[in-house]
Amino acid sequence: MPETMPVSAEPAVTAPPAELRASDVFPTPKARRRYWILLAALSLLACLFAAGTLVWNNPMPFGSSGFWRITEMRATSLVVIVIVVVCQATATVAFQTATNNRIITPSIMGFEALYVAISTAAVYFLGAVGVVALQGTPQFLLQIALMVFFSLALYGWLLSGKYGNLQVMLLVGIILGGGLGSVSTFMQRLLTPSEFDILTARLFGSVSNADASYLPVAIPLCIAAAAALWWRACKLNLVALGRDITTNLGLNHRREIMIVLFLVSVLMAVSTALIGPMTFLGFLVATLAYQFANTYDHRYVFPVAVLTGFVVLTGAYFVLKNVFYAEGAVSIIIEAVGGSVFLYVLLRKGRL
Repeated sequence: MPETMPVSAEPAVTAPPAELRASDVFPTPKARRRYWILLAALSLLACLFAAGTLVWNNPMPFGSSGFWRITEMRATSLVVIVIVVVCQATATVAFQTATNNRIITPSIMGFEALYVAISTAAVYFLGAVGVVALQGTPQFLLQIALMVFFSLALYGWLLSGKYGNLQVMLLVGIILGGGLGSVSTFMQRLLTPSEFDILTARLFGSVSNADASYLPVAIPLCIAAAAALWWRACKLNLVALGRDITTNLGLNHRREIMIVLFLVSVLMAVSTALIGPMTFLGFLVATLAYQFANTYDHRYVFPVAVLTGFVVLTGAYFVLKNVFYAEGAVSIIIEAVGGSVFLYVLLRKGRL
């Protein structure tokens, strides 16, 4: 009788783990200890700058009603800084992962250009009263809705269909942003000097532009979108591997990209409508976070990015306000430093 051939069992195919242990994320125990030490140091600096912003150089006696009134006003500014930092940091890190490119920011999609166009059109058609017409919770919600609708229309049009392409979407976003910027510049040239001065003060990103009445709307949107990105951190880790690998691992790449871009749109719309344009803040924070964290896992990159942004922004406000007495120059300096870092990274061809 013919010998019966042994039946070999097929190798079991195991799915990749949904979550990674800390030992899988960091190459060595030294790198893991370095991360936690860095996180503790950033948290300590954040607490020091926050405390300094609240109580330093308060002209009223400690414990008086005037002292607590000034502290409350400063606390409102601190809450605005936290919202802006969380929005900019998480949105930029997630956007760079979705586009698989670390030398671009969500601002490339024209959020700032749309904000400038809305503000300029209000002043152009309504005069100086147009700035007042844009203030208020309904107007704040309208600006957020317009920015999110603009981005979703762009994503839905250029990422749907058989030939949807992320690079084409970025290119069209740049062109539309440039077109809106040109229209805004044309309208600004037709304004009177007084109207132009009023408009210019609104077009600089500044914490003083925020209104406390916006916070009940901005805080839930910021928390919901940032928490959703945090919850999808493991899927972002897979998206960072590229379209082919993500699809082979059983994840719908296009669907994940659309979800991430929607959450990024909400975060960027909230930040821009709250304080104005901050083009390079997110890029600066994300670049530093990748260098500091030294890991690819978004669960560890997000906290470092948020704490780094908070330290950078509060530290800049504290030093410029109490040492150089130039609080309004904070956004200009951050944009200058962020732009310099952007050029440095670009000249290095993004090898970070």
